Amino acid sequence: MAALAQPGTRPTVARALLAALHDHGAREVFGIPGDFALPLFDAIESTGILALHTLSHEPSTGFAADAAARVRGTISVVAATYGAGALNLVNPIAAAYSEKSPVVVLSGAPGARERASGLLVHHQARSLDSQFAIYREITCAQARLDDPERAPSEIARVLAAARRWSRPVYLEIPRDMAERPCASVVAEAEPGVDAEAVATCADEVLARLSQARRPVMMAGVEVRRFGLEAKVASLARALGIPVVTSFMGRGLLASTDAPLAGTYLGAAGDPATSALVEESDALLMLGVIVSDTNFGVSAARVDLRHAIQAVDRCVTLSHHSYPELPLAALVEALLARARPLATAFEPVRAGPLPRDLGDSTLPIGCEHVAAGLNDFIAKHGKFPIAADVGESLFLALDLEPTEYVAPGYYAGMGFGVPAALGLQAATGRRPIAIVGDGAFQMTGWELGHCRRYGWDPIVIVLNNRQWGMLTAFRPAAGYTDLGEWDFALAAEALGGRGTRVSTRGELKRALESAALERGRFQLIDVRLAPGEISARLRAFAGRVGSNQPPC
Repeated sequence: MAALAQPGTRPTVARALLAALHDHGAREVFGIPGDFALPLFDAIESTGILALHTLSHEPSTGFAADAAARVRGTISVVAATYGAGALNLVNPIAAAYSEKSPVVVLSGAPGARERASGLLVHHQARSLDSQFAIYREITCAQARLDDPERAPSEIARVLAAARRWSRPVYLEIPRDMAERPCASVVAEAEPGVDAEAVATCADEVLARLSQARRPVMMAGVEVRRFGLEAKVASLARALGIPVVTSFMGRGLLASTDAPLAGTYLGAAGDPATSALVEESDALLMLGVIVSDTNFGVSAARVDLRHAIQAVDRCVTLSHHSYPELPLAALVEALLARARPLATAFEPVRAGPLPRDLGDSTLPIGCEHVAAGLNDFIAKHGKFPIAADVGESLFLALDLEPTEYVAPGYYAGMGFGVPAALGLQAATGRRPIAIVGDGAFQMTGWELGHCRRYGWDPIVIVLNNRQWGMLTAFRPAAGYTDLGEWDFALAAEALGGRGTRVSTRGELKRALESAALERGRFQLIDVRLAPGEISARLRAFAGRVGSNQPPC
């Protein structure tokens, strides 16, 4: 990092921070500048340590950074100004916290003179510290870099927490501090693990599995967050144990030869996959978040007392736990000891995925979109997929497993399009975004930035003229109606290519045309019948209808 400062000088707070972010795996910043953050943005632009991508509205930058962090399995960065900017980020960062995505939030802030002036400062909420207090609730570590001497150790502490817990962190940089000289950041070492505890825990887990009649492994989001997919696949093969993914873990192990038996979604999912999980007397849950969307559809039938839960650096069996035991340490210990389980039963495979869209003039339903995309992937190869909530989330369960990001637990609308932009910025690969018309109305306009950055996602808008997820819960409600919007026409104004389709043949041709054209985004406005809701979404809504809907 010697190039960051002139010979004989120390780096500034901003440069030391950016270098540390790069050393911890970050490669880009998504953000929107504002006056309190201008010195920070000046440093981002002038150093070139991290690529800078600006969008139109802060929630979109948060979603994009979240997706980048998920797909790369390392930190990504979002930057904003104080108050009006950073408070706009609260919702996407709350989502990242819930779903364990290590997004680093950088916020500008008032300087020392402004704090001491006795005047209210623009963008201030209740107090100058209100923003810091809010972020304490939705991040796992925080620091205000108001002392150049302490800044390197504070940066190291906060970034270590992001990596250790795979959750967002918050760094506040007063505008009079960004250019102050300070020392370089020395990364914190990972804390040691009690080897005896790891060995004892692994032995107990394997003993429980060997005594079970129907052991099953479930892979959750932490498996990807900590880069464990290959090892978990090897463990499943070594044990001879069937594997399912949680609803949030859809797409996990897609590039491995693990004995996948589908994605668990209880009463709304594949019956064979659901039975496999619900009848297991030893459910090994690796990195699975126990949430209503993962288990609420069948909470009465999954007996978590028979489960082995390894999540949040803790392993729980029955009525006791092994604290401070990282998932990676457990997986490695299990893999070192793994032998084929004596109890074997017929492998279970989920039902066939929809395929063969055909070329007819018949209208389009959600299952036909899934069939068209599966045909498309079979012909053109796998694409990373970003799905929004509601129908988009459930449609993605019927797709060929591939790299996949979606807000399956927090379920906040507007994720899909900016997440696709984050995927392409982080990987260079062309993504597919699946989004409903309601969610597109929130953040779809960020596609106007594609031309600046050379991004060309393929965007599927499920346009049924309503908030479909809410309609599933309140079929008679008028407040779920959205009216008719011409998204295909809007795409042209934003610098992309838009195609409106209402038949299966039109969808097939539009997908093929989108594959052949590179260099600008392709938007396919899929005109579903008003009120069109998939059978899967209806089943899910029916199962949890007595509770609050997850959106």
